[in-house]
Amino acid sequence: MKALQSIRKLARTLLLAGLLSAIASPATAASGPLKVGTNAGFAAPLEVAVAEAKKQGLDVKLIEFTDPVSPNVTLANGEIDLNYFQHSLFLDVVKKERGLNLEPVAIGIVNKTGLYSKRYQRLQDLPNGARVALAGDPVNFARGLHLLQDAGLLKLKPGAGPRATLNDIIDNPRQLKLLEIDFHQLPLAVNEVDLAHGFTHFLLASGVIDPKSALHWESESESRKYGIHFVAHPKSKDDPRVAQFVAIYQNSPAVRAELDKRFGDLYFRLWEKN
Repeated sequence: MKALQSIRKLARTLLLAGLLSAIASPATAASGPLKVGTNAGFAAPLEVAVAEAKKQGLDVKLIEFTDPVSPNVTLANGEIDLNYFQHSLFLDVVKKERGLNLEPVAIGIVNKTGLYSKRYQRLQDLPNGARVALAGDPVNFARGLHLLQDAGLLKLKPGAGPRATLNDIIDNPRQLKLLEIDFHQLPLAVNEVDLAHGFTHFLLASGVIDPKSALHWESESESRKYGIHFVAHPKSKDDPRVAQFVAIYQNSPAVRAELDKRFGDLYFRLWEKN
């Protein structure tokens, strides 16, 4: 009888030890550092967040990608835990086209965009047939079309939304030639075309042109529709390390200082109330 009681006591002790171990190590299933994918436009403030995370005992590895496809594919494959480079409209298109199961878990910043030219000082100086570079993906191409309409350079069908295409153009009085350029190559396109849709975070990274020199700015209300999200796989969205890293990015004074230093008045912090 005493032997049986001893066995039961030992079993309860081992069970309790196992539970305490699981509580003390919530990320035991995820060994190694938290891997976060991004691109050059957003890397600098994230690097500060990584340094701040280390002070809190959180090991984070930042991985920089040079194309808009790999950050989502590697996330879906479990090679990284989180990415931060895209707005939800872009993510929706990628999920549909590639059948990826990914979810936005937190909001970040959004950078202003505008129309840029190295050849002309005013939009009214653009010649007929001017070559205009827009982002090649469907959502950001539509964003560029709406920006051109807001600038008075063309007109879209009433109700043309965030998936607007060339077929939605009903008036193009200057016969603009619209070119679809890979998103990450847009800054370089400023050197080759008459006008380009510029994303200020990429222009800052490239140094091609002063990002504050836009000939026409996207409105703040329009920009806010394209907020950048932290995105995770459903299996890792509740990882406490993800929540901790996002909180550092959003609340650390050091990260805020880097955001302000890098982007100045060219961005909005969307987790804050207006």
